[in-house]
Amino acid sequence: MNRHQIEKIEEIDRAMEHAEAEEVTHDIACYRTILSNVIMIGAPDKDWVLVDTSIHRYQERILHACQQRYGDKPPKAIILTHGHFDHVGSAKKLAEHWQVPIYVHKKEIDYVTGKKSYPPGDPTVGGGMISLLSTLFPTKPEHLEGLITVLPDDGTLPYLSDWTYIETPGHTPGHISLFREEDKCLIAGDAVSTEKPESTWALLFPLQHVYGPPAYFTQDWMDAEQSVKKLAELKPEQIIPGHGIPMHGETMQTELQTLADQFIQQAVPKHKRH
Repeated sequence: MNRHQIEKIEEIDRAMEHAEAEEVTHDIACYRTILSNVIMIGAPDKDWVLVDTSIHRYQERILHACQQRYGDKPPKAIILTHGHFDHVGSAKKLAEHWQVPIYVHKKEIDYVTGKKSYPPGDPTVGGGMISLLSTLFPTKPEHLEGLITVLPDDGTLPYLSDWTYIETPGHTPGHISLFREEDKCLIAGDAVSTEKPESTWALLFPLQHVYGPPAYFTQDWMDAEQSVKKLAELKPEQIIPGHGIPMHGETMQTELQTLADQFIQQAVPKHKRH
């Protein structure tokens, strides 16, 4: 993504007046950027953790949103659901500013330490303008060497004793989702979306429905299907996605189960390169 494209995204973001995080529960807030969500776990008077960091050059906006909620108290860590550019972009700047570690699943580590690139975006999946533009999206590995730590294998999350991570590969090999059994809250990353991620109209006029992962970047559709089935089995009460507005209640549960049951028909593009 070149400088002009980034400036246009920032211009749209200003027009949409996404100035601060919105509280989802008493201890979770979501800052909706133009391309993806940045999530804060922790009540304002408690220790907290940041999940995902949007695109490059968003660190000042994210810092502002976090300061509004937590003041000058830094997070204990940054956790990445995966390494795509719209989730990892500002991680390095934020980690250096706060002097905190970044955590990622071991199967994503090569993508964030300069060793391996993701496949390019697939414009053949259809669904909207974002798909057509996906070939321009960055896929080269990030360089977070010295800042990145691999998550434990047992599903535990640092500084989040009441949460676990669920391996949800498909969109990327090491994609994870976060789940809290106590209130059945699911932070889904890109395993599922609540807006049509291929469409620019969905960015500007979001309508809540449960969709599959962003098709233009999904690497393994068989794994993606199994991941959605795994999430549906959790019976979440609330989904906070990487793309879209948080969604809860009976409609969400019904749509998630339908997506799991009819994944091939609903989520897998009829025409795709990968």
